[in-house]
Amino acid sequence: MKNGITLPELATEIKRQQENARDYLVNTHSMHMQDGAYGLSMRVDGMDPLVMGEIAHTQLGQYLQIPSKYYTRMLEEKPDLLTVNVNAWLNTSASEQRMLRTLDGGVRAFLSDKYRRIDNADVAEAVLPIIGSMPEARVESCEITKTRMYIKVVNPRLQTDVKVGDTVQSGILISNSEVGMGSVNICTLIFRLACTNGMIVQDTSSAVRKYHIGRQNTADFDMSIYRDETIEADNRAFLLKMQDAVRAAVDQAQFAAVVDQMREASEAKIEPVTVPAVVELASSRFGITQNESEGVLGHLIEGGDLSLYGLSNAVTRFAQDVGSYDRSTELEATGYKILTMSPKLWGSILSMARKEV
Repeated sequence: MKNGITLPELATEIKRQQENARDYLVNTHSMHMQDGAYGLSMRVDGMDPLVMGEIAHTQLGQYLQIPSKYYTRMLEEKPDLLTVNVNAWLNTSASEQRMLRTLDGGVRAFLSDKYRRIDNADVAEAVLPIIGSMPEARVESCEITKTRMYIKVVNPRLQTDVKVGDTVQSGILISNSEVGMGSVNICTLIFRLACTNGMIVQDTSSAVRKYHIGRQNTADFDMSIYRDETIEADNRAFLLKMQDAVRAAVDQAQFAAVVDQMREASEAKIEPVTVPAVVELASSRFGITQNESEGVLGHLIEGGDLSLYGLSNAVTRFAQDVGSYDRSTELEATGYKILTMSPKLWGSILSMARKEV
């Protein structure tokens, strides 16, 4: 599992962001993009210019239906042309209210006025006391990236061997995005002691999820968002549900079911001569890049377990090597997807690999 920051560092950053974040509801006809000393910024009537962040640029381009490649090229090569395009579409499109989420004087997200604000501070306040009350639970890794907050918890009170000497423990992943890049989410995490790998079980039947969509927000005279009691009551109800999910996260039946899947996958062998082709085909099928595939192949060979289980572990082990914490977490989830692929798909990959040899 990729190292992140410490729990105290996480708490400090959550508090810092909470103190420096501001949200506004702004009419699109009052927005104007301009190029300045610090790059492209959004000028809103009555407010200082707000520097546009990468995520906000992406969301603005999607909202205005400007093709992403063209938007990026203008941003990098012709920012003056981008301002002309953006301002023209903002002024000629229908007048709408949009939520600008800002942090440290910049726009970090450009969102719908129906965006439901369940922030990292809310999630951490709800779940960390529950985790702290678990006698042996430990936060194995946590991080705040530009897109998400992650808290990965392992509870060694529930552990078993997939095979002799290969011990796994149960845990949970808690994640949230304040910028429209994902739901509030709790799902099962399997921690493998041999390589300190984490495998994320994205099974909709066991996950707890809340999307950031709700009632329309309203604003004060200064465009600050009102605190809506109905919305906040609904959020509190969900956070209570989240607390219950964390308490019940180490579920014996769920853990046993995943371990059974691992044991079954360990019997699905890969012929040594087909290993490179199997890795390449599985990588292509599950969104692993060519460079990443080479790293996965190296870990599979090094691990010596030429099976479907070994392949999935090679993916989660390689997840520790990538620079991006977001991508590392995606690969931990990909490892489970590979582990649980249908027998038909696995058979097809093995068959195609044999033909390539």
